[in-house]
Amino acid sequence: MHKTIIISNRLPVQLQISNGSIEAIPSVGGLATGMKSVHTSGESLWIGWSGLTDEEIPEELSKEIDVVLKQHGAAKVNLSQEEVNGFYFGFSNRTIWPLFHYFLQYAEFELENWETYKKVNQKFADAILESAGEDDTIWIHDYQLMLVPKMVRDKRPKIAIGFFLHIPFPSYEIFRIMPWREEVLEGLLGSNLIGFHTYDYERHFLSSVRRLLGKEVSFNNIFDDNRVIKVDSFPMGIDYDKFHEAAKIHNQNTTEEHSDLQRRLDSHKESSPDAKLILSIDRLDYSKGIAKRLHAFKYFLDKYPEYKEKVRLIILAVPSRSNVPQYQLLKREIDELVGRINGELSTVSWTPIWYFYRSLPFENLIDLYTSSDIAWLTPIRDGMNLVAKEYIATRIDKSGVLILSEMAGSANEMNESLLINPNNFEQIADTLYKAINMPFEEQKSRNTQLQKRLARYNVEKWANDFMSSLQQQKNLEVGNISKRLTPTILKKILQDYKKAENRIFFLDYDGTLTGFKNDPQKASPDEELYELLDALKDIPGNEIYLISGRDKGTFTKWFLPKKYNMIVEHGVWHSTNGEEFKMLEKVKRDWMDNIRPVLESFVDRTPGSFVEEKNYSLAWHYRNTDPDFGAQRANELNTVLTSLIANDDISVLNGNKVMEVKSSNVNKGRAAMRILSQAHYDFIFAIGDDWTDEFMFNELPEEATTIKVGLQNTQAKFFIESVGGVREILRKFIP
Repeated sequence: MHKTIIISNRLPVQLQISNGSIEAIPSVGGLATGMKSVHTSGESLWIGWSGLTDEEIPEELSKEIDVVLKQHGAAKVNLSQEEVNGFYFGFSNRTIWPLFHYFLQYAEFELENWETYKKVNQKFADAILESAGEDDTIWIHDYQLMLVPKMVRDKRPKIAIGFFLHIPFPSYEIFRIMPWREEVLEGLLGSNLIGFHTYDYERHFLSSVRRLLGKEVSFNNIFDDNRVIKVDSFPMGIDYDKFHEAAKIHNQNTTEEHSDLQRRLDSHKESSPDAKLILSIDRLDYSKGIAKRLHAFKYFLDKYPEYKEKVRLIILAVPSRSNVPQYQLLKREIDELVGRINGELSTVSWTPIWYFYRSLPFENLIDLYTSSDIAWLTPIRDGMNLVAKEYIATRIDKSGVLILSEMAGSANEMNESLLINPNNFEQIADTLYKAINMPFEEQKSRNTQLQKRLARYNVEKWANDFMSSLQQQKNLEVGNISKRLTPTILKKILQDYKKAENRIFFLDYDGTLTGFKNDPQKASPDEELYELLDALKDIPGNEIYLISGRDKGTFTKWFLPKKYNMIVEHGVWHSTNGEEFKMLEKVKRDWMDNIRPVLESFVDRTPGSFVEEKNYSLAWHYRNTDPDFGAQRANELNTVLTSLIANDDISVLNGNKVMEVKSSNVNKGRAAMRILSQAHYDFIFAIGDDWTDEFMFNELPEEATTIKVGLQNTQAKFFIESVGGVREILRKFIP
């Protein structure tokens, strides 16, 4: 029976050693909660670091820890203190975290930390490989483990791997600053499915893949040799029922059952029944904008002084990475800022800010959520922000106002909240004023919609959607495998070839017999190709046709002395046995003078592009341009050309980084059929790589063997992964 293997930096349990024994306490964090349904349904294993370094684990307890973890469906990866320092506190938290949150000033690029990050990622990959079978499903989580997918894929090419990033993925301009950017992207592309919280993060990732790796991206699919990687957004939810039901129970409790914190909150409300409590909960992190929020609160009280003694801000800062220097400085800054504001504005009966620097148990969080009139969450950059969702889930009577930074991932789903720019103090002050004075009916209307959405798309739905999408992607690959040219299929093709007496081969050139070059004129044939074509042509019964969009001048220079049969310019010209080219079709040229200036104007506006003029067609090449910009210009040019040629007998072909304008009555399919009509062939073979070859695949008889180079949608019967495989296949036809 296949199993699901979950991998994260930390396990869903916390280990405690006391009196020579070990205890595992289940975690209550968002990921542990979110993965509960996946982890407990069917056979599963959770792999991660235990939280204890090798130095902290007594040798006699090591095996006992494994036994205890196994009872929780978990297995540990052992890390030394040095590895934790370089991998977690070093590269993960001093390089990736600040860079991905746009805090470039804090990003460090230490080679030693990078080497440790790679080493630890390999440890996680090895732990997976030790436990995983080919039919298992792997789900890897977060920025600490971005190299693991490829490390596993290299050893288990057919296994299903999903990866989810729980923090933002930055724009290309930010991401490319990282010295090891290509390795990180390649690591992630070992996955079948890569998930993000929002479409923006997905878009940034796809842009980086295009620009840095040059991979083909179509919508949200990345084509990587013989694989298709899907990239999608899955906004993470919360355990809605847990928070909603806890709030219900809390509201039913008697005064005697209230916690000390709740009694203090009750006392405040009784003494100032018209005053509003504003709640702010965050980990102590520079990405959360706590200092800015404090400055904005002071700005609000200065702009609206009538609310002094009428509002109180509760700041709960949860300790985080307290051994990292930036976090120590941040805590000092916030401590001083709270003290300064309270010192300046406090009265005998009123302290504007209640500040807590601690973690609170779940019951006290419910106290704060249910007692606060406004939740004010203004991160400068945040992958999701689940606190916003938790606050809304606890509003049983649908009262309360959520003020949320538009920079938080959750803002995309929570449009009914009051969205603000965390850097705009004027807007924040006015929004606080609006929140304080919002009528109950408006609060109820907004929160009703939010609660419906959060209850429907909860954390369990998030996890199940991801797993379902991963399975669909795996099934898609299985479907593609059925079209892959396997050794068994090739053996059958070779048998048909040997039985046949009259055989014909249609061979595309660029992207098939040879790879692409930035300058098309540099993609000239090598000696190995000449020898291969000569050997294939000299076999009795074989007829070879090079069929290309290339101009006849280039093919005359390269191939005419070899006396190969050739069809060029997509079927306009035809040469047999070394004879001069003759026209297969009568083609007009009068349209070219009208189209040429249009293409040249796009060259002027698109650095790196150029126009290639053939006898009866014009091609705009954009292989040397920025991938995103080139694709954008290609779409724009396609729109312009389509409108220009609507009433003419010409068409636009979209090839591999090239757009070609030519007469509609010529294409490779039509040309190939003209050749086939002149004789009888009992073996027909055609191979090509782009959309211009689809005409040929579509037109050839059903019995023809048609092969696409590359894994894309195609009319061909089979596909192979790369140019390198083409020559290998052709050699099989030579005795």
